[in-house]
Amino acid sequence: MTARRLVLASTSRYRRELLKRLRLPFDVVAPGVDEEALPGETPAETAIRLALAKADAVAATDGEAVVIGSDQIADLDGCGLGKPGDHARATAQLASMRGRTVVFHTAVAVVCTAIGVRVAEIVPVAVRFRDLSDAEIERYLRAETPYDCAGSAKIETLGIALVEGVASDDPTALVGLPLIRTCALLRLAGIDPLGATTAGSTP
Repeated sequence: MTARRLVLASTSRYRRELLKRLRLPFDVVAPGVDEEALPGETPAETAIRLALAKADAVAATDGEAVVIGSDQIADLDGCGLGKPGDHARATAQLASMRGRTVVFHTAVAVVCTAIGVRVAEIVPVAVRFRDLSDAEIERYLRAETPYDCAGSAKIETLGIALVEGVASDDPTALVGLPLIRTCALLRLAGIDPLGATTAGSTP
């Protein structure tokens, strides 16, 4: 069997580290996609559109490759919270989320032009934040500087101290790549982390 090249369309070190858990060889290519939400989009719609756009952009340069795209948007009462980028925006994000439940929509897409696979799914993660004080928010941001994370919280590290509970069907979705759904979509494209041959493989 001829193995297809697997590509992660992302610049995220978090997604790269998560994908390594599957023990599959893969390349990383920056997709170069504008990540701004479109007027009228819900946070979930933005996440799934951008996941597909990232995979499509890289697949356009290599039609034989199996390409993974992913995106995450934090949703506070229908308002999307992306990556803050700096301390002031991160402070404002965390202040708006204290004592409230935020849904992190993490989308994953798999595209392989050669075999006609273009699929995507979204995994919601409900996170209940503690009623954080201003001092707690400041200490956390100074310790972790999570300015490249949607919603300004790295739950996989010190950010876990910010929350009261997390609910999701996929434990890695909150970090940035839902591996359960990723495995399922990869199998549709002929790649199985456990080594089985699936329908999309090329003889």
